[in-house]
Amino acid sequence: MFYPPGEEGGGSGCTTDTVVETAARPPEGVTSSIGQAAGNLKRLRHTGPMTLASQEIPERTETGLSRRLVLLMAACTGLSVASNYYAQPLLAAIRRSLHMSTGTAGLVVSLTQVGYVLGLVLLVPLGDLLSRRRLIPLMVAGVAASLALVAGSPSAVVLLVASVAVGSLSVAAQITVAFSASLASDASRGRVVGTVMSGLLLGILLARTAAGYIAEAGGWRAPFAAAAAVMIVLSIVLSKQLPTDRPAQSSGYLRTIASVPRLLREEPIIRTRALYGAAAFGAFSALWTPLAFLLSGPPYRYATSTIGLFGLFGVVGAATASFAGRLADRGRAPLMTAVTSLVLLGAWAPIALGRHSLWALIVGVIVVDFAAQGLHITNQSQIYKLRPEARSRITSAYMSVYFVGGVAGSVASAAAYSAAGWEAVSLVGAAFGVAAVGLLAIYRGSR
Repeated sequence: MFYPPGEEGGGSGCTTDTVVETAARPPEGVTSSIGQAAGNLKRLRHTGPMTLASQEIPERTETGLSRRLVLLMAACTGLSVASNYYAQPLLAAIRRSLHMSTGTAGLVVSLTQVGYVLGLVLLVPLGDLLSRRRLIPLMVAGVAASLALVAGSPSAVVLLVASVAVGSLSVAAQITVAFSASLASDASRGRVVGTVMSGLLLGILLARTAAGYIAEAGGWRAPFAAAAAVMIVLSIVLSKQLPTDRPAQSSGYLRTIASVPRLLREEPIIRTRALYGAAAFGAFSALWTPLAFLLSGPPYRYATSTIGLFGLFGVVGAATASFAGRLADRGRAPLMTAVTSLVLLGAWAPIALGRHSLWALIVGVIVVDFAAQGLHITNQSQIYKLRPEARSRITSAYMSVYFVGGVAGSVASAAAYSAAGWEAVSLVGAAFGVAAVGLLAIYRGSR
């Protein structure tokens, strides 16, 4: 089996769980009720991460985190991250409206992701430094303003600048994920974070479908205007419903930012998992960025609403990936890493046939989304075991590398499609699959 450094099967064999259980072992003579409670906690630890539909959240956890608040945080992550993806099925319409080339239109997606990376580096660490109850609603309001600017863009330049702003501020989603992990008890953290992450994944995938239908009725600007209005309402609700919190870090801003690369140096699990994440999101972005160009041209010639429906196929793939977290909680993270990496590479065979075969394209979309999201969930199951006081900075470190992969996939696939068509896109996507499998080979050789 393939074990990244510091995970199961590698190192000294003394895991964090072993240390915790040894330190927490009660002395002789403690009451049986404490032992029974410890047994219940142990059983809860083996509960896999939940999805919105498949698991139940207690009405109120040990930390006072209510089910309504968990679902509100899931909605916040989903709507925030969705802002990065409304443009994808609309690129052909945007290109025609603003008289842009195919390559320039593809930059709308790429620069949004560049903005997201900037936000991950410069804004997400603020979650350890400032009150997240105030920070999250403020950033959501900023997303609303940026989306309104996109909706009113008179030129390509304004649109591209606004796209960077949307991406930068929508990292409110990642701050919310880390906040939910901090609020939850040890016994419920996996289920709570799993629910919030389900909201994020649904936001990524359903954004395309919603944007396609709204644009069909009101033009390409309408989805951004509608989303801006929704985000204003969400900001108000969050400001009233999020619980008060105490910052985990008292250092200054620059020192907090400087600690992020140090986490990558000091924690091999974060470093290796970030590389896997970059390969996964690179393949994901290589598929979705030029897909609207393929589907709007011959032989398909689909309307924007039909193109948006392809997001539903992505939901199928992501939903089937939810079991990856459950297996990771049972110590099968290396197995899931190997399976999802190999599938990520193999998925590009049917996608390459998608130029003339709709069914092959649909199968490829489902399989790529399964592999990319399954690998992402497995990665997060490992990194959030580390340093509870630094969860926002861990998120920043991991997601920064993750989105660098996404930007590379978007830029390379848009350029490939413009230069040589869909077959070149398939080669770009397969290259990211090769990178993931190559990481497996490196870790195999290091054992």
